[in-house]
Amino acid sequence: MRFDRAGLPFVMLFLLPAIYLFLNNWTVSGTVMLVAGTLCALFFRDPKRNPPNDTNVAVAPADGRVIHAGEGEPGICPEGLWYQVSVFLSPLNVHVNRCPVGGSVVEVSYQAGKKLAAFSKRSAAENERSEITIDHNGKLVIFRQVVGLLARRVVCRISPGMTVAQGQRFGIMKFGSRMDVFVPRSSTLLVSVGDLVVGGETVIARLNEEQ
Repeated sequence: MRFDRAGLPFVMLFLLPAIYLFLNNWTVSGTVMLVAGTLCALFFRDPKRNPPNDTNVAVAPADGRVIHAGEGEPGICPEGLWYQVSVFLSPLNVHVNRCPVGGSVVEVSYQAGKKLAAFSKRSAAENERSEITIDHNGKLVIFRQVVGLLARRVVCRISPGMTVAQGQRFGIMKFGSRMDVFVPRSSTLLVSVGDLVVGGETVIARLNEEQ
């Protein structure tokens, strides 16, 4: 299985001591460190995903559970009229993030902030986060990486001017977090609160033409 490179320092933090402990015949302690390193590596797993063959839809940007699907929440959504889909990631979910749509990256911004629990509505407006805007065939789609109580950092690997594909890996959030996606109000949402989604595969909205 593939693993995201951001996990290497964390995995080595456990594996190097494990090697030392085994070499000195401290097998119990070595085993504990080895198991911890393995669990850490699993957090950074990066399985292959197969986006749908439909460019007029938005896919889930991450694995997790839908905690909001509807009109943009005041104080959270960007200026204007948007539909919002928010996905909560538990520490057990795959944390590699994927672009919900393909297109040209218009803007990428970063905002330092708090470390509130990711399922809290306040986290979307007050926590550390990055925000990406993509021009998808003339329609703007915005999505955010938001850290949570356990997450310490967002990693975003795309920048303005890049062209990205639907379902393309673009970053990772470390140790529990949420993602918010904002699509035009002409779109049709295809998920509901409580749904489990798979990043890069589950269709969350159809991007209809403006009326």
